[in-house]
Amino acid sequence: MSTAIPRRPSFISSIAYKDARAALKWLQDVFGFEPSMVLTNAEGNVVHAEMTHGDGVVMIGPEWADWTRSPLSLGGKNTQRVHVRIDHGIDEHCARARQAGARIVKDPEDQFYGDRSYIAADLEGHFWTFSQAVRRVSEEEMEQATGLKFERLQ
Repeated sequence: MSTAIPRRPSFISSIAYKDARAALKWLQDVFGFEPSMVLTNAEGNVVHAEMTHGDGVVMIGPEWADWTRSPLSLGGKNTQRVHVRIDHGIDEHCARARQAGARIVKDPEDQFYGDRSYIAADLEGHFWTFSQAVRRVSEEEMEQATGLKFERLQ
């Protein structure tokens, strides 16, 4: 057995669900995420889980503290959305998600920054953006398309 510490992404989102077990199944069936770890308590309830997509990881868990809630418990309010990059097939990914029960909030559309993306809501109302790079766009092109000024801070 290796004693090497496994490599982890620098950032990992953590999402709270009222029903974490249902969320795991839904995210796998609808978005194609893969469960990589599931920790349960003596009653079989999910207390922590992790799912992967490509080299990304998202943690899935229950509403375990007063400050962690699902949008389902907050009248649909969200404080974040998870942005997931896919390599190819964005339109097919959206069609699969829609067919499998995702509520598509914004259909696939080419963006000024060179991606094609769509936004979906999951079974408890979390928002997920899926995007695929489709063309390279310069900062000048983005400024012309938006009227915004892009600054390099480093």
